[in-house]
Amino acid sequence: TGSSGINAEYGGPTIISNVKANMECYREEIFGPVLNVLEVDTLDEAIELLNDNPYGNGCAIFTNSGAAARKFTNEVDVGQVGVNVPIPVPLPMFSFTGSRGSFLGDANFYGKAGMNF
Repeated sequence: TGSSGINAEYGGPTIISNVKANMECYREEIFGPVLNVLEVDTLDEAIELLNDNPYGNGCAIFTNSGAAARKFTNEVDVGQVGVNVPIPVPLPMFSFTGSRGSFLGDANFYGKAGMNF
């Protein structure tokens, strides 16, 4: 328990804004009610940022452009993608839906692997 009185293992919902790719909260995979907010200048930068991360649990894009949403969903390599909604909730029969460094096992139901199944 730190000076804030919050036990780091059981912190409540948290939003971290102005996150940069070199920050520990982005480099390490956080399991909990934590939202990292990153901003980039272009769609291509967003896709590159996500695909360069070793983990691939999920991400979301908020846009008015159908073309941008389609490009984003086709080019990112993650387990779950939300378009104008937060990341979807996993199906009950599959409790974990990550991709790349976020996935253990040999079968995955979400993302490109789920579509190929």
